[in-house]
Amino acid sequence: METTQSYDERLSAPRSWWGLAVGAGVCLALVLTPFGTLPLLAGLAGGTALAAVGVSSYGSARIRIVAGKLVTDDARVPLTALGEARALDAEEARAWRTHKADTRAYMLLRGYIPTAVRVEVTDPEDPTPYLYLSTRQPERLVAALKSAAS
Repeated sequence: METTQSYDERLSAPRSWWGLAVGAGVCLALVLTPFGTLPLLAGLAGGTALAAVGVSSYGSARIRIVAGKLVTDDARVPLTALGEARALDAEEARAWRTHKADTRAYMLLRGYIPTAVRVEVTDPEDPTPYLYLSTRQPERLVAALKSAAS
């Protein structure tokens, strides 16, 4: 069985979020200031570490095409069950995230990424009408899906 990988993208969190993680640690340190220096330092280290874990886990989402499947965090969809893939610019992506969205759709949504790809699901057994995938490289993902499907 072939296990080649034709596409791999990690939807990492923006750099500014890491600054927010440090800010969360500073806030916790300030709350613990009345209890002394040791609790202050523990709050700074612990708060920063916990916030960093949160940022890292949210930014660890991946989109991959591996061995004839589109693989994301929660979905593993055979390429044979997928139809047309469309790259969405920022305005179209916003529309598909809001007023055009279908509640049955699978959405790998990251608000800090303005562009996306919408992929039709053609499997009659699957109630999911489409996949909405936030991506920084929508044209490249569409091309990889077309290439892998053929």
